[in-house]
Amino acid sequence: MNRIDLLKKLLPGFLPLFVFIAADEIWGTETGLIVAVVFGIGQLGLTFFREKRLDKFVLFDTLLIVVLGAVSILLENDIFFKLKPGLINLILVAILGISAYSGINIMGKMSERYMKGVEFNEMQIKQMNRSMRILFWIFLAHTVLIFYSAFYMSKEAWVFVSGGLFYIIFGGYFLFEIARNKLKSKKNQVYSDTEEWLPVVDEEGKIIGKAPRSHCHNGQKILHPVIHLHVVNKKMIYLQKRSMNKLVQPGKWDTAVGGHIAFGETIEQAMMREAKEEIGLENFQAKSISRYVWESDIEKELIFMFLTYFSGPLKTNPNEVEEGRYWTLKQIESNLGKGILTPSFEREYEILKKILK
Repeated sequence: MNRIDLLKKLLPGFLPLFVFIAADEIWGTETGLIVAVVFGIGQLGLTFFREKRLDKFVLFDTLLIVVLGAVSILLENDIFFKLKPGLINLILVAILGISAYSGINIMGKMSERYMKGVEFNEMQIKQMNRSMRILFWIFLAHTVLIFYSAFYMSKEAWVFVSGGLFYIIFGGYFLFEIARNKLKSKKNQVYSDTEEWLPVVDEEGKIIGKAPRSHCHNGQKILHPVIHLHVVNKKMIYLQKRSMNKLVQPGKWDTAVGGHIAFGETIEQAMMREAKEEIGLENFQAKSISRYVWESDIEKELIFMFLTYFSGPLKTNPNEVEEGRYWTLKQIESNLGKGILTPSFEREYEILKKILK
């Protein structure tokens, strides 16, 4: 559920309250209460007629107006009714807080119920969580203001805080998000003309979007796919020494071939391209041996690991690789954990060692 959808789900539940506030100013509390209840019942009927469902949020809001309004009239003290929008806000704050900051995503389950058949990918879930965290703090601040105005401010001020301020706060928030998204779109247009784009994937490798290469390497931890090809001659493993100009693990010995999969490129195409570019390897057969998620301080990768046996000559590209040579298993094991080999290769070596032995 995006921010607009979330607002559409929340606002109808507040309409009976806003109707009461307006009617109360014109005709008084008792008449305002009747008008608000009639409006709430009409809203329930319209929703049921259009969507064949009972809007529980509107029902709850209308019933709460009846209970607190009746208490206020009987005790001749409107403080009980004034607390009503704050009580509703507290419920929403609890739902948003639990959804955003715990493993129980109540809002996600509500989204699935209201939007049957719609599946959310990893990026959409992250955006939803971000929205819930922001809305949690907005609702919390608004709730505090409502309670404060109910006890310490005039009725006119309470009316503004409970009604008009609600629209002002959310209007400001959504205008900010619209401006933010437009700015982001403009930046992405600039990136599309000047920078390589990478596919964004979930942990199963399904493409869920795309992002500029710099965004994938700036600490946002956007999951993107990478291929690693291990070249073996008998029981020796070919390693390349990474250039000192590399952003990640410069100067360390690494997998024979490693590189990103470009957007619109298949895994096999990327593997063949990188193998030719880095070590001059062409016309080979490789088999897939593993797939795993690798996370560093600046990026998060879904690595597709391949193995090929090759006994011919290899020629490293000086623009891509500083140098390359075959290592025996004994040489590799004597250098594990010393900062000479990349951490990702050391992990993959445990898989390779079992295959080669």
